[in-house]
Amino acid sequence: QVQLVESGGGLVQAGGSLRLSCAVSGRSFSTYAMGWFRQAPGKEREFVAAIVWRSSVTYYGSSVKGRFTISRDNAKNTVYLQMNSLKVEDTAVYYCNAGPQLGVAGEYWGRGTQVTVSS
Repeated sequence: QVQLVESGGGLVQAGGSLRLSCAVSGRSFSTYAMGWFRQAPGKEREFVAAIVWRSSVTYYGSSVKGRFTISRDNAKNTVYLQMNSLKVEDTAVYYCNAGPQLGVAGEYWGRGTQVTVSS
């Protein structure tokens, strides 16, 4: 059974940092791209960042570029999202995703982790 389990969300003040983790199990995603998406209340889902598992090529949404960094640890089968200089508008539920195309939502999703940034 494929599982993507997010962790690391929480409440942080504007300007602070958080690191999200996505633990992957159940199958290999070595040929896939792993991504993070987010959805705030009343808003559409937004692409945040993605990484090709095999090559480590990365891609970022314009609203987070320069502040967020995506990475992966092969040994731990885990993908990370380091979020720095957080803004109130970064508040959302963050979802881990796996799919065949970088930056495009694939079929595998985690349940999400809440990130709340206070002013």
